[in-house]
Amino acid sequence: MKLLLQIAAVLYVLLVAPFIAGCIARWEARLQSKRGPSIWQPYYDLMKLFRKEQVITPDASWIFRFCPYLGFVAPIAVATLIPVYTGYPLYMAFAGDMLAGGFILGLGGFFFSLAALDTGSPYAALSSSRARVVSLMVEPTLFLIIFGVSLVAGSTIPFIVNQALTGPTELFTPTHFLLAIALFMVILAETGRIPIDTHSGREELLMVEGGRSFEYSGAALALLHWGGWMKQMVLMLILMNVIVGPWGLAADTGPWHLLCALFWVLVKLLLVALIVALVEQSYAKMRFFRIPEYMGAAFVLTLLAVIFQLLR
Repeated sequence: MKLLLQIAAVLYVLLVAPFIAGCIARWEARLQSKRGPSIWQPYYDLMKLFRKEQVITPDASWIFRFCPYLGFVAPIAVATLIPVYTGYPLYMAFAGDMLAGGFILGLGGFFFSLAALDTGSPYAALSSSRARVVSLMVEPTLFLIIFGVSLVAGSTIPFIVNQALTGPTELFTPTHFLLAIALFMVILAETGRIPIDTHSGREELLMVEGGRSFEYSGAALALLHWGGWMKQMVLMLILMNVIVGPWGLAADTGPWHLLCALFWVLVKLLLVALIVALVEQSYAKMRFFRIPEYMGAAFVLTLLAVIFQLLR
């Protein structure tokens, strides 16, 4: 039974991730007083890209061909380790902890940067270099968040952490709030959103994320887009179902409880998506040399969370 529920969780991430991306794009356009694309536009884009011919530069090696598959599979692997819609562990729940999940996502990003360099395109190489600099500043904060979580919960297994952080003694503590805010800031940086980057577009000179996929086309580009949307959804699930709280998750295997859990998880994801859209429309994109200030603020918030926990 747990294996079937695990497969259902993976399918949920696969199918809902483009919808969340479409909602964010739609709401951002509406906030700019534009009509904007349909919330189903990501699905149309995927169907169009899968039908297009894939063109590969003759200078590319196996890394360029392998990267889209790794970028697509990495978020799926992490989705098996975290609570997607159940409050109890599933088949793969103890196969890895939060540190392993961060490593898997980081591995996908690392190969994405290598693939951008592999093409010999100076534009893709510039974006790859900038993406590595951003990751260099994100990773210390992410490791400190995991350390702070382990101090509170005594574990880094997501299904144990979410129960510990929402206990009566931890729910309304400064540590809990600061860790949630810091992780939200990390999500904006990891998914290439304002104030770090402009998520929509691939041909701006100052792009960080979009430029790395500049040489991809057809099915490979579709897999990269789909993997990026799933990565965004997985990080949102970690924020809402692990750090903030497991509210709305199914407590047993009853069909009605599982359906209600799927609905409430979608509501929580849409809430985070709305906050992301509001943040993106409230700030201008930072100049690249100011990104350390942003990540420095996230690091300080995480450090304060650790200090508060140690002083309790």
